[in-house]
Amino acid sequence: MPRRNISRRDFVADTGKLAFGAMIVPRHVLGGIGFRAPSATLNVACVGVGGMGMNNMKALFGENIVAICDVDFGFVDRKVTSELRPRQGPVTPRQGQTQQQADEDAARQVAEQAKLKEVYAKAAKYTDWRVMLEKQKDIDAIIVATPDHTHAVIANNAMKLGKHVYVQKPMTYSVHEARTLARTAREMRVVSQMGNQGHSMEGTRRIRELIQSGIIGPVREVHIYTDRPQRFWAQGLPRPGQQNAPAAAAGGRGGAAGAAGGTSGAATGAGGRGAQPAAPPPAPDPNVPQQWNTATVDRAILEAMSKVQQTPPPGMDWNLFLGPARETPYHPSYHPFAWRGWVDFGVGALGDMGAHLVDQPYYALGLTQPFAISASSTPWGGPRNDPASYPVATTVEYEFAAQGSQPPVKMFWYDGNLLPPRPPFLPDDMTLPRGDGGGGVFIGDKGILTYETYGRNPKLYPESLNADAERVPRTIERIEGEKHEINFARACKGEVPASSPFDYAAGLTETMLLGVAALRAAGANGKRILYDAANMSFTNATDGNRFLTREYRAGWSL
Repeated sequence: MPRRNISRRDFVADTGKLAFGAMIVPRHVLGGIGFRAPSATLNVACVGVGGMGMNNMKALFGENIVAICDVDFGFVDRKVTSELRPRQGPVTPRQGQTQQQADEDAARQVAEQAKLKEVYAKAAKYTDWRVMLEKQKDIDAIIVATPDHTHAVIANNAMKLGKHVYVQKPMTYSVHEARTLARTAREMRVVSQMGNQGHSMEGTRRIRELIQSGIIGPVREVHIYTDRPQRFWAQGLPRPGQQNAPAAAAGGRGGAAGAAGGTSGAATGAGGRGAQPAAPPPAPDPNVPQQWNTATVDRAILEAMSKVQQTPPPGMDWNLFLGPARETPYHPSYHPFAWRGWVDFGVGALGDMGAHLVDQPYYALGLTQPFAISASSTPWGGPRNDPASYPVATTVEYEFAAQGSQPPVKMFWYDGNLLPPRPPFLPDDMTLPRGDGGGGVFIGDKGILTYETYGRNPKLYPESLNADAERVPRTIERIEGEKHEINFARACKGEVPASSPFDYAAGLTETMLLGVAALRAAGANGKRILYDAANMSFTNATDGNRFLTREYRAGWSL
């Protein structure tokens, strides 16, 4: 890691004048004549811009993008080229749009393309975020939109240098990392934000108001569901190059007997006469259909994986992509984007969409941490003792203790396109909402509240509750324009509080990741895992506590 011989913070918190926990001293005080005060324009560095980071960067075009860092600029260049491609054909309105609105959207797109071209050409480029933080002294804030496994090491080191940080969801890869980032943000008095943009939207804030008003009565259950990973990335896969996949049984005569434990050539060769060489298996009979089972499928996947180019693309730094993860050879099934389903790099569907779906009950019910978690799933990809990828589908049950007048709550998570049981109060002609592939439902004694991903379109049933809902006051401050990134920039300037600071987001992230950790700690039997939040410990599955933390590759640490 680079040396950080810093005698004083680049950004000094004036505790007598703090409006929202942090401020930036005008740069002319620290950096000489000619610098502009960050309160006028924020200097932002973006780390990871090939995916969601590109959207985060574009949302901050009103600020000064001074640096861009990515491990694969070949991919980023192609992304930018795609973004700059001119619109083809006439401007036609979308459903519900007027022609004037469509024309205005087209004009905004042209202006955004021009700004992207300017920003991308002007910003300093780095492959290594450590070099960027060492050399680029004018950075006020950074956007971290890299794969999950690198979030914490980048954000924590940046905060130690006094940089404000916006970190894409999930905030971290592990529970320990979430707690560490929250502590560092407090100690360094910097502004922080997790990229769960639904928290800044009207729906999430209205849900909290409605639930806390008691309109559906005491809430005892919440059910949350998503179609991820189905439409977006693969899970349940063996590791590329894995050599210990179970042998696929040949169908028809002999093969089936061997698979079931009968005599096979290999078993006979290893039998009672000592160290006899194993006889080769008989050649498959082309007239006998092959037996297809999961082992057959795994072997077919591994064979297909072995036939693709397995060297990093030109210009990509695979070592920097790995960061704190263990040494793993490059394979295109990891990068770009598909990393999310692999255990070394992502935290699966729960880590991806939990920030947009668990957020609403966590916020509305004022939850902290569960005292028990039960989880089950389809098989992991690869060996269970060292899985390569997450299961295709998972269910998790969280149990939360009563708080004040709020009774105990059970929260259920379903991914892989699974759905919860049909809730009471939902009309027979209605289905559960599936906005962006998912949604949730609060179940109260007097009714239910449903919502879509990001907290959009909350609805009450029975519909007679809507008249009462009109009388529930709007008491929670709204985010101007519902722009999560702009809220972060304004918070860095001391104008508003951050919407989802780490003091909040760390607890939400911990709850999400406890589901992943409990699934691993439970083993194959689906054991109910008891959690001691005060000591960050599974009390009845102590071997599983290693899943609350992680190991870091040499040279990489928080």
